[in-house]
Amino acid sequence: MILETIIIVVYSISLLLIFMYALAQLNLLFNYLRASKKADKSELLDFSNTEEIPFVTIQLPVYNEKYVMERLLNNIAKIEYPKDKLEIQVLDDSTDESFKTTALQIKELQKTGLDIQHVTRKDRKNFKAGALKEGLKIAKGEFIVIFDADFLPQKDWLQRTIPYFKNPKIGVVQTRWGHLNRQFSLLTRVQAFALDAHFTLEQVGRNSQGHFINFNGTAGVWRKECILDAGNWQGDTLTEDLDLSYRAQLKNWKFKYLVDVETPAELPIAISAARSQQFRWNKGGAENFQKMMWKVLKSKNISAKTKTHGLLHLLNSTMFLNILIVGVLSIPMLYIKNEYAHLKFYFIALSFFVTSTLIFFVCYWFTYKNIYGGGFKQFLKYIGMFFLFFSVAMGFSLHNSIAVIEGHIGKKSDFIRTPKFNIDSIKGSWKDNKYLTKNISPNVIIEGILTLYFAFGMYSAFVVGNQGGDFGLFPFHLMLFLGFGFVFFKSLTSKI
Repeated sequence: MILETIIIVVYSISLLLIFMYALAQLNLLFNYLRASKKADKSELLDFSNTEEIPFVTIQLPVYNEKYVMERLLNNIAKIEYPKDKLEIQVLDDSTDESFKTTALQIKELQKTGLDIQHVTRKDRKNFKAGALKEGLKIAKGEFIVIFDADFLPQKDWLQRTIPYFKNPKIGVVQTRWGHLNRQFSLLTRVQAFALDAHFTLEQVGRNSQGHFINFNGTAGVWRKECILDAGNWQGDTLTEDLDLSYRAQLKNWKFKYLVDVETPAELPIAISAARSQQFRWNKGGAENFQKMMWKVLKSKNISAKTKTHGLLHLLNSTMFLNILIVGVLSIPMLYIKNEYAHLKFYFIALSFFVTSTLIFFVCYWFTYKNIYGGGFKQFLKYIGMFFLFFSVAMGFSLHNSIAVIEGHIGKKSDFIRTPKFNIDSIKGSWKDNKYLTKNISPNVIIEGILTLYFAFGMYSAFVVGNQGGDFGLFPFHLMLFLGFGFVFFKSLTSKI
């Protein structure tokens, strides 16, 4: 009974942690709904007065972006802002042929009168954080705008964001990500679904109540003074954006989130690209939890509620580890439940935690409705999308849990960029992208084994106990089977 007790305790703790996270999401939903009814009364800079228009530096950190550089630079060149108050830094760490073509395009843009500079360095120390820090040394702007290579801001983007810095306490203005290729595949639809929840429910829910949010690494503006005051960019985590965000807010800088300003970008279309992005985000989140946990707890400047939301925010990625634990242990739990009759009431009480899924279902409906609209037909589509999203998210749980564990134990790894595709201009197969990972991770084999394991879980529903089976966990095991199966087979076939 010792092993069974250990399984029950670990399973119950993981369920409890997921439930706590669900309650935090529910609180963010209430915040989001309240915020949507309030008019924004922020003071704004008056751009009709040229003296109020500040100098802005746009930073474009890039590394081997052969497929999107031309599109990026052409788009940035169309930004509407006084040329005498705008500079563009292409922070180029590239080591392939894109370096030369980028240099040539920059020279052509310079001939138009655009203040655009090709900023390079001798080594790629500290990766993106190092490039941003290097560019900051020579940046002329009072405000620093950052765009990743696949982002395509609208012409009036600066006019819709910079005015919010009228308030001298504002250190960051962040905009919502849009998705250029949302409907490309099931993989992109699932990624868009998850990101939409973050950029509506979570960012608005936190920001509207003064809780900590994060600059998302791109499509936002920093006050240069804020970056320097918070300790500048640091490369000791894989998510330098989250790191600097928390250091800035701990020093009482305010962040402004603009849900109505959408900045379109490209979602990864290859499973290997999505894997590398997920790994970096989730490991970086765990690294930042280790780096920031005590600083948040010891801070005398923030409320207990903000501290709670902050810690749960930093633990976002760790939820994948809890999901994996619950998934793996759910099959032994099914047999324990039907073997030990005296535990019946405990398992009845445990079923309460199904409400976690219901909470997520309700929360994500509001974010889905915000994008696609309401109505019965959309609700039916949402049910299917929610099922697919949860399945695929659980299918990534092994991969992401490894990233989380590495982050918590302090194992260091390189910043692996996410390959970009420029899908609209691709000639031939996107699988010819030279930046795609060619090797199959050993983790893929384990994901295949887990697919079979959860198939066994579904089979078990028919044979456990003496009452003709137990189907309470069947939908859960079905989603795990489909999720791990999807990730496993996509990872194999993308190499073919």
